[in-house]
Amino acid sequence: MEPIETQSESPSSNASGQRPSSTVPFQPIMSLPSAPPSSDTPWIVRGLAIAAAAVTSAALGLVMAFLVPLPTGILSKEKTGGAEQIWRSGFGYHVSRPVNILVMGIDRVPEAKPGSPEMFNGRSDTMLLLRVDPLNDSVSLLSIPRDTQVELENVGMTKINDANVRGGATLAAQTVSGMLNGVQIDRYVRVSTDAFRELVDLIGGVEVNVPQAMSYEDKTQKLKIELSPGLQTLNGDQAEQFARFRYDGYGDIGRVQRQQALLRALRKQVTNPMIIPRIPSLIQAMQKYVDTNLSFEEMLALVSAGRRMSEGEFKMVMLPGRFSAPDEFVASYWIMNLEGRDRVMKQYFEVEPVTTTTATSRSADTLRIALQNASGTPGVTYQVQAQLAKLGFHNVYIVEQATQVRPETRIIVQQGDLDAAQEIQNKLGFGKVEADSTGELESDLTIKVGADWKNLSKQTTAP
Repeated sequence: MEPIETQSESPSSNASGQRPSSTVPFQPIMSLPSAPPSSDTPWIVRGLAIAAAAVTSAALGLVMAFLVPLPTGILSKEKTGGAEQIWRSGFGYHVSRPVNILVMGIDRVPEAKPGSPEMFNGRSDTMLLLRVDPLNDSVSLLSIPRDTQVELENVGMTKINDANVRGGATLAAQTVSGMLNGVQIDRYVRVSTDAFRELVDLIGGVEVNVPQAMSYEDKTQKLKIELSPGLQTLNGDQAEQFARFRYDGYGDIGRVQRQQALLRALRKQVTNPMIIPRIPSLIQAMQKYVDTNLSFEEMLALVSAGRRMSEGEFKMVMLPGRFSAPDEFVASYWIMNLEGRDRVMKQYFEVEPVTTTTATSRSADTLRIALQNASGTPGVTYQVQAQLAKLGFHNVYIVEQATQVRPETRIIVQQGDLDAAQEIQNKLGFGKVEADSTGELESDLTIKVGADWKNLSKQTTAP
């Protein structure tokens, strides 16, 4: 990794356009402006799609970095002839190579004044690594649980969310790079969690399925959670409750899964063309919450990269690992799985393993596959289990039925093994591969069987 060089102790610029105090030596990530996109393509919706990836950042690590830091007033109709025109002309910039951006959602610092640099001195409530690849028009998003065990210089063993407190974005980036096979980190974005509620309210709320009743209060973070189960549209306050709840038996990992589910819901809402007229108010509201060393031109280039991004090219994954045992350490940690890390870094970030001894592919019998009935018809998962056995997949188990019926079967890439998911999809002949980690936690892949289960072999019968 090319290290981040810190020029001062204070955080770098917020989204108001001030010069950052921290920079990353790097090869340029963008090329010079070219002709604006053709008017006959829905490019702005594609641009907002990639903005949503950064904006939501697994919910609490949301970052308007590719959208927010436009100077206030830049979308004035009197000066530019309309918002759409300035967006079209501005997006002549292009990302010229794959770029990796460390995104951190920062916990509230109780004594920090709103809009002050001290807002960004807290622990990273959410941390993810975002890769924008213009070569194949894709975006990859790696969620790093805040409880991930790391070694920090002069600190010792601790959780990765402590890195920002100890050494700011510099130490956080160095730590992430070191644990992820030396992946290059080109830029960083830090966002105060206060931004999340405003963003969701400004886009009109998000529709998600709350899987269970959620109740908890954290007076330090001024957070009170009280949600009822079921499919519903959440406002900003409720969405933050949904994203930050961690008392479901899975702790921080369950929260990462909910954040990824919320990310997809937010992305769907933000890419709605009806949101375009709200862009100026989004920009103005979010500016004070963002700290980044991305330049204005780089942000435009990154948004532009979203013009051609399709749904299938937006991939999310959680850092593979396990919970530490109660008697293993004094604190509770997420222990990174080295083989899973190597597989994810190779498939999602094109970073080769440090050693050549780690396996990156597995046989059918070693794949742990969870089946969940989301079809609304009893007994379906037994049929799928029998079909998978005929295809050579025997390490298959059934989990609790889904609360929400879905029309299409989804193959969730829980541990980041895209190749295995695509193999199963090809052999089954149906289902949609979904690159995120919202499935059963202990599985390698989770198949959520939808109403299209009838495409299975007619010879398979339920017991």
